[in-house]
Amino acid sequence: MNKTSSLSLKNGDCSCGGTILTLPGRIVENGSEQGSYDADKGIFTIRLPKETPGQHFEGLNMLTALLAPRKSRTAKPLVEEIGASEIPEEVVDDEEFDWEIEQTPYEEVSESALNPQCHYGFGNLRSGVLQRLQDELSDVIDIKDPDFTPAAERRQKRLAAELAKFDPDHYLADFFEDEAIEQILKYNPWWTDKYSKMTAFLEKSQEQENHATLVSFSEEEKYQLRKFVNKSYLLDKRACRQVCYSLIDILLAYCYETRVTEGEKNVESAWNIRKLSPTLCWFETWTNVHDIMVSFGRRVLCYPLYRHFKLVMKAYRDTIKILQLGKSAVLKCLLDIHKIFQENDPAYILNDLYISDYCVWIQKVKSKKLAALAEALKEVSLTKAQLGLELEELEAAALLVQEEETALKAAHSVSGQQTLCSSSEASDSEDSDSSVSSGNEDSGSDSEQDELKDSPSETVSSLQGPFLEESSAFLIVDGGVRRNTAIQESDASQGKPLASSWPLGVSGPLIEELGEQLKTTVQVSEPKGTTAVNRSNIQERDGCQTPNN
Repeated sequence: MNKTSSLSLKNGDCSCGGTILTLPGRIVENGSEQGSYDADKGIFTIRLPKETPGQHFEGLNMLTALLAPRKSRTAKPLVEEIGASEIPEEVVDDEEFDWEIEQTPYEEVSESALNPQCHYGFGNLRSGVLQRLQDELSDVIDIKDPDFTPAAERRQKRLAAELAKFDPDHYLADFFEDEAIEQILKYNPWWTDKYSKMTAFLEKSQEQENHATLVSFSEEEKYQLRKFVNKSYLLDKRACRQVCYSLIDILLAYCYETRVTEGEKNVESAWNIRKLSPTLCWFETWTNVHDIMVSFGRRVLCYPLYRHFKLVMKAYRDTIKILQLGKSAVLKCLLDIHKIFQENDPAYILNDLYISDYCVWIQKVKSKKLAALAEALKEVSLTKAQLGLELEELEAAALLVQEEETALKAAHSVSGQQTLCSSSEASDSEDSDSSVSSGNEDSGSDSEQDELKDSPSETVSSLQGPFLEESSAFLIVDGGVRRNTAIQESDASQGKPLASSWPLGVSGPLIEELGEQLKTTVQVSEPKGTTAVNRSNIQERDGCQTPNN
């Protein structure tokens, strides 16, 4: 629309009494105005001609800024100072905003003595409003008695709380086991695609204003904008710088939360944002951008579930992209934060102190100021050593321990392999020796069995001794001793004397010794085929007594 400007407003935006709209450019009434009304949706569509055709009207999507401020219900004073309504020179929104810190001489003055009630909130414009909310604030902010805690004391307590909360084991666990971290780093939030399109657009065209149309608002976000009250903020140069610094701090926390949840908000989202932002949980004030980055880095490594330095730097780069996209992108983030806090009790208090005012203020900020803020943030560098948590020493010690454990495991594995090899060789040699010995034993036993089969009488006679050689006329039957009648008969026929001619006194010891020798012979080499009955007979023989002659 080069010649006209189109507005779509809900029925409640334009009342019968006539709501005044403050447009960013001049329009004319020349009869070419157009207007329509959709009764089903309750939307007015108005087309107005521009005084300068082709002029770009910046901020037409900033609905809160288009609505005229509500007039005060109190009567104006009858006597006014001339020029009092003029805006002070310090409040003028300079295009060339100076981000350097003002150098002032140090003065040893107690802040609590001069100002018993400390300031906080958007632009440090609030004080004395939290005394009655101490019970609810304990779950929202970390500072106790913010109305009576000076800024210097807040910072000291915050730094001490961060050091006490830092857990080296948790940090090292995320440092070495970073699979989940790497997955989070690959996520692309909505501003990544918008930033890529803006970069491509700027390469083709030098127009800086039109890329703001890349970011659009949903119907829910438009409804939020219509609910805000349009008002002006009289901020001096110091307060304006403080507002911009706190904006960076809040956006850093939001970028971290959006990335780790991959855009899916959960019950911990409000806690993450306010916990990672010292502006929201400690009512911190800032003097430079580097302090903001150091504080954010420390808190990322102390409080949330995922604690990794890469997430700090990723949120840092995401914040730069959002600022470079312009105030539409920043407003979209602030609206999302406002919704998260509004749905979380009692985090909605932070909307009243900070976020609602930011949503109104950002709509009136010039894009060049946000661009300058993005450049100031880009110039900041952050290292692990600057966080004051001894991260590099922890990592070096952990890596050294890991290397020692790896070397020790390698040594154990090598010694284990050598032990297995030596034991296997020993077992192989033992097996071969046992096989050879068993072979020899088998061959020896086979030969012994053959000898026993061939000449059993020789083996028995050799063990029986000379007594059986001289007295072969005796037979052992059922554990008893009898004379061999066949031998007696043959001896008698040959004229030999009979065994009965031996003296009777010699038969007792002879029979006992004979029984002992036979017992030894049977136990040492028992021929195959011996039955259980024969074994029982031999056992009965062991206990036999000499028969009476």
